[in-house]
Amino acid sequence: MQPDSNATCSYATGPSRTCWVGIDVAKEQIEVAILEEETVVARLNCKRQPRALAQLARQLKQHRAQGVVLEATGGMEQMVIASLAAAGLAVMRINPLQARQFARAQGLLAKTDALDAYALALFGARMRPTVRAFAEPERLQLAAWVSRARQLTAMRARERTRLKQTDDRMLRGSIRRVIAQLGKELERVEQRAAAAIEKSEIWKAQAALLRTAPGVGAKTALVLLAHLPELGRLNRRQIAALAGLAPMARESGKWHGRRRIFGGRARVRSALYVASWSAIL
Repeated sequence: MQPDSNATCSYATGPSRTCWVGIDVAKEQIEVAILEEETVVARLNCKRQPRALAQLARQLKQHRAQGVVLEATGGMEQMVIASLAAAGLAVMRINPLQARQFARAQGLLAKTDALDAYALALFGARMRPTVRAFAEPERLQLAAWVSRARQLTAMRARERTRLKQTDDRMLRGSIRRVIAQLGKELERVEQRAAAAIEKSEIWKAQAALLRTAPGVGAKTALVLLAHLPELGRLNRRQIAALAGLAPMARESGKWHGRRRIFGGRARVRSALYVASWSAIL
């Protein structure tokens, strides 16, 4: 294992063969495993910092990595993806549940950062995941504003619930002030998100088109633009699967179970669920 470094990542390069890389991303550092012909040829720790990631990208290009596999980690992976993709590397982000199920299928029951990085690299070598285009910085910023609006809405809803459960006059005044402040902040965040749409002629046209669908209002259109950038690029079946709205078959022999939806992008599915009720009512 290479020692940790604040700015650089270095290790010996191996022969040019089939090479896959797995990266386990943490808040401050990342763990990297490099496989050639499914054999570990290098491991290292690297700070999750721009200079270190740029050096890592150069080293991976020397290895001629066919792909770099990492899993979604609540947004902490964004910097890693941006740095490696900018260097021309093929980066694949996979679902954490999918990664864990694969590791268990390979008999990797223990869980450490090093093992997770190895399992991700092995997943790439054996499963060859599809390379998808990642959202551009402007769309990531839009998604951040939309997510913040969702957080503020949830906080305000909790305060409103507390208001109903409280009889103390002074406490009710405190809760009302918090609700009012949350409402003002929510309005500011929503204005920022709407302004981002107004700046882009493409997004304005897409938002207008989305709002022609029954039940889809301004907020639902914002969620779809921010969290489902594949709209217009994939067919309806692929989009339904990404949104978690495609019924999955449950059949075995003569038995035919009831198809159910699961997986996909929870924020998109929730927004469309609310929109569907608006359309029905």
